Amino acid sequence: MEPLDPVAGHIPGALNRPFVLNLDAHGFFKPAAQLRTEFETLLAGRDPTTVVHHCGSGVSAVPNVIAMEVAGLGRTALYAGSWSAWCSDPSRPVAQG
Repeated sequence: MEPLDPVAGHIPGALNRPFVLNLDAHGFFKPAAQLRTEFETLLAGRDPTTVVHHCGSGVSAVPNVIAMEVAGLGRTALYAGSWSAWCSDPSRPVAQG
């Protein structure tokens, strides 16, 4: 949750992958094959082309967009408004836990 968000939680159905998991000990992207394996494990059979990345405010999701492309999983989308935009509309569902 960003400090200004009115509610804590996440978008229902969201998967979590902190962007630092894309990096090696030197701060560089891991090898493409390793990234691909890790993302395929996380996606558990979901189509990579349906992925829409988001985070708290749209900034730290970008490394995951790049990492999936480096991994050869194609271009994915970024929900730039991310959680801050999502939770600002009380009619949208919120998952917690």
